[in-house]
Amino acid sequence: MEQFVNNLIDFGTNICGKIVLAIVAFVVGVLLIKLIKKLLGKAEKFSKLDKSVQSYLKSFISFALYALLLIIVIGILGIPMSSVIAVLASCALAIGLALQGALSNFAGGIMILIFKPFRVGDYIQASGAEGTVRSTSIFYTEIITVDNKRIMVPNGDLMGSNVTNFSSEELRRVDLDFKVTNEADQNFVRGLLMKAAEGTENVLGEPEPFARLSNVQEDTYIFTVRAWCKSEIYWDVYFALLENCSKILAENHIDNPEDRVAVRLVR
Repeated sequence: MEQFVNNLIDFGTNICGKIVLAIVAFVVGVLLIKLIKKLLGKAEKFSKLDKSVQSYLKSFISFALYALLLIIVIGILGIPMSSVIAVLASCALAIGLALQGALSNFAGGIMILIFKPFRVGDYIQASGAEGTVRSTSIFYTEIITVDNKRIMVPNGDLMGSNVTNFSSEELRRVDLDFKVTNEADQNFVRGLLMKAAEGTENVLGEPEPFARLSNVQEDTYIFTVRAWCKSEIYWDVYFALLENCSKILAENHIDNPEDRVAVRLVR
């Protein structure tokens, strides 16, 4: 009986020692991982990388370090790694099926880094989401909408759909249509719209602005105005051009047929 008690005490002491050591190793490991990530962020070569690459590498390195820490803790607890590997192998098919979507997103993240369809800070439209790219992690890309909503889009979905990048080119073109009554003189209207476009702040002279009659519908002329600007100020130019063209048409009494009120006398 005394031998049994002594063995039990030794077993308990051994187990408690391993648990305490595992806890200490886990806490120290977490602190070291945070320190490594902090030092990595301050590294000169790392800071020169593209922001999309930075965010992806930080996420990947963090995942790998925590996985390594978990293996170390399991080893300290005395759990045979061969047993762990055997369990993982027996569950490989189930895990593979369960992580099929995650693996697709992981591969999508790598493809994004390689082909660079967009970068952090670009304004994009893809997979039903539209906004500015804030970061790209292992599995998701974070997009911030113009009304400050956060959308997490799976990387696999991004690589499997069309991606419209509004920030990739230096210049963008503003296209606007204006309806006027067919009683108006076409050359006069065109001159007014060209004057408004050329007088709009930040509209480029080259490529030069464009204003022409583009369609005719019953009693309506449709004029198209096109103007080029820097991509980063697209919306400023868009609203300024819209205001200037609408204002100059109103000042010269050029009517929009849809604003007219039809009055019918019924006997």
